[in-house]
Amino acid sequence: MPDRLLEIMLASTPELWQPRLMIIVIANSKGGVGKSTLAVHIAAWLNRQGHRVTLADCDTQQSSSEWIREAAPDVKAIRLDNPDMILNELPLLGADTDYVVADGPGSQSETSRALLLRADLAIVPCKASMLEVRALAKATEALRQAQDIRKGKPEAKIVLSMVGKNYRLTQDMKDAASALGLPMAHTALILRQIYADSPGQGATVWDLGSRAKEAADEVETLLRELLPQACRKQPARRLFAAKRSRA
Repeated sequence: MPDRLLEIMLASTPELWQPRLMIIVIANSKGGVGKSTLAVHIAAWLNRQGHRVTLADCDTQQSSSEWIREAAPDVKAIRLDNPDMILNELPLLGADTDYVVADGPGSQSETSRALLLRADLAIVPCKASMLEVRALAKATEALRQAQDIRKGKPEAKIVLSMVGKNYRLTQDMKDAASALGLPMAHTALILRQIYADSPGQGATVWDLGSRAKEAADEVETLLRELLPQACRKQPARRLFAAKRSRA
């Protein structure tokens, strides 16, 4: 009886168990930095945590939407490459989605600006070199404009990707990132062949067995750092369904 009473309370007050829609944008106008890899793995990971997830593919190559349909069929995939569609439609997805993960285009475009005007969190993948970090000043111009318009929003964090195994973050790189006002994630993504193999196999690193264990652990650690509030196994509505099935 107590479980039934609590279930009725949650059904009548969904704000107690339904998180507000969170829009996560993978943002960097420079191509070849691992945006699609990060977008697909974030969407698949959130789905594994029990959340309702939509991946918005806003890149002209449309690779992430094709990849996610094979790797995580439960994740809804849509294609939005029109700024007006992004501005008008993204907020409406909250009716059936907890998280939107948007794979941004590799260019400074109106599409990039529209995404950042709607984003709650911008994740900025960047190759680990001094030249790449310095290039962020240009690559994140649309992000800084959005933060100026929106009084500091969206929050943003740099993620170092394609990092050599013996890489060491230099103080110069830390200073360059700090000058942009963008914090850097502690966890980096190492340059591994398994990340390049995953799209062709229609899989994430969690699906590729023991040869992908280091990559799987690495991505898991990164996403728990970036999205600690999303770490849960089942939302309340699914826990009740599980209890009823055992009764």
